[in-house]
Amino acid sequence: MAAGNERHRVLARRMVLASLLLLAVVSIACVVVGWSGTPSAILAAALLPPLLLPLAGIARGERRTYAWATLCIVPAFVYGLTEVVANPGTRPLAALVLGASLLLFFSLVAYLRVTRPQPAPQVPPIP
Repeated sequence: MAAGNERHRVLARRMVLASLLLLAVVSIACVVVGWSGTPSAILAAALLPPLLLPLAGIARGERRTYAWATLCIVPAFVYGLTEVVANPGTRPLAALVLGASLLLFFSLVAYLRVTRPQPAPQVPPIP
């Protein structure tokens, strides 16, 4: 792996960890503030466990975990989008959830692109 590519990998990994932490903090803020009218326990059960599922694999740097972790963002994304559209009182916090979930998604995709395995060089057949 080239030095530049290694630097990009480390930067992308740090971005994933930072955006995962940001989304977790904003999700906790939604539960604490409780603006949406949804009971806090239900909201916490819907938003937080999916964010904790990929944490061990991301900490170990397993590329497959980064791939399926994109699916764990869906509950936070759906909650943020729904509340931004339907509930004017929660728009500021819901917009933060939506933005943090998009940031995490793009960070995960960036990590996957940087760590994409390089194809083996093709050797032409001997005539």
